[in-house]
Formats: sequence, structure tokens, C-alpha cells
Amino acid sequence: MLYLVSTPIGNLGDISQRALETLQQVDYVVSEDTRKTGLLLKHFGIHKRQISFREDNEERALPRLVELLKEGSSLALVTDAGTPAISDPGYLLVRRVIEENLPLTVIPGPTALIAALVLSGLPVHSFTFRGFPPRKTGARQRFLAVDQDSPHTLIFYESPYRLQAFLADALQVYGNRPAAVANDLTKMFETVYRGTLAELIEIFKKEPIRGEYVVVIAGKST
Repeated sequence: MLYLVSTPIGNLGDISQRALETLQQVDYVVSEDTRKTGLLLKHFGIHKRQISFREDNEERALPRLVELLKEGSSLALVTDAGTPAISDPGYLLVRRVIEENLPLTVIPGPTALIAALVLSGLPVHSFTFRGFPPRKTGARQRFLAVDQDSPHTLIFYESPYRLQAFLADALQVYGNRPAAVANDLTKMFETVYRGTLAELIEIFKKEPIRGEYVVVIAGKST
């Protein structure tokens, strides 16, 4: 059985009892970063063999994982934080496991995009998650333009190195819409900045930028 196990996005107290029981009982823990997962397992007193499963070795690692599942081993897939396959490794493995008609399930838990959405103050009844945008301005603006006329609330992940450029491109593509930027979710210094895109650009000219961000932008008004 393959278990897709959600892990905390910051606060270790958010791990579920089911997640801990699953990590304790499986034969292998399949990890995006074995060092980070090792710290998580150590914190909860769990001792398991780990298998590396990163973005750069995903395809190479697939045959071994599938073979282990066919042999009857149980695997828990975890990423550095949050739910596997959401802007993290996992999608290819899920596809392959389904194609091979092998059993799999999910142990649900924290996901940064949902936490940011409900804290944003923007409409939550209908939304589109777009993940990480392209790194270069031209490609990023074309990426944003796909949803230019969408009425749904838009959610993006962005790194600290490109947050300001992303907000500037979003302002150019979408106009000065209401938005929110969330950082350090579930941690001691959790912060959610709310305002228009133009106001947020001004805020981040002064605020320190570190860690990954979730950007939530209102959909187009009708």
C-alpha cells in the first residue's frame, strides 16, 4: 500500500494521529528530503528506513518504488511540508501506482494553499490553485494572463527571491485587485498582509522578505 502522508507546514503540533500511526507502521518512508524528514521522524521517536524521492530523481526512483509495492511493502510518501503532489513530488508516483492497479490512499492534513485562502478574507467558495509561476517576467505574465478573466479567487506559491517581481506582474496583468500574501503559516511569526496589489507592493518595499509565500488574488469582478 502507498500512503500519501501530509506533514506539518510549520507547526509540528499539526501532525495528525493517523499520520503518526502510518509513519510508525510502514516499511519505508519515501522522502523529498531525507534530512528534513529525518528530523521530523526523530522528533516523534519514529525510526524508519528512508528512500529519497526528489524532483530531480523522481523518474529514476519510480521503478524501485513500484517493485517494492508489488512485493508487498508499504510505503509512506512525504514531502518537506504539506500534502504530497501539491507543488511537490508525488504526481508521477500516483499515476504509476494507479496504472499498475496497486492500492493507495491519502492521510490528509496541512496544505498551505488552504490555510492562506481562509485567512485572506477573499471569497473561498470557488478558487483556482496555480502553484509556482515561471521565473522569468515574460513567461510569468503569460502564465498570469490565462486567468485574467476568471471570476475565481487565484492562489499562487512564490519564493522570496521573486515575490516583488510577481506582485508587479500581477498588478500589470490583473489591475489593482484585492489580494493577500501569507508567510510563516502556522508558525510563531505567522503573518498575512492584506490590501490591493499596489498596496502590497509598497508594503514589501519595507518588510523583510524571507521564506516561501502564498499569494491570494481576487478573481475578476463581474
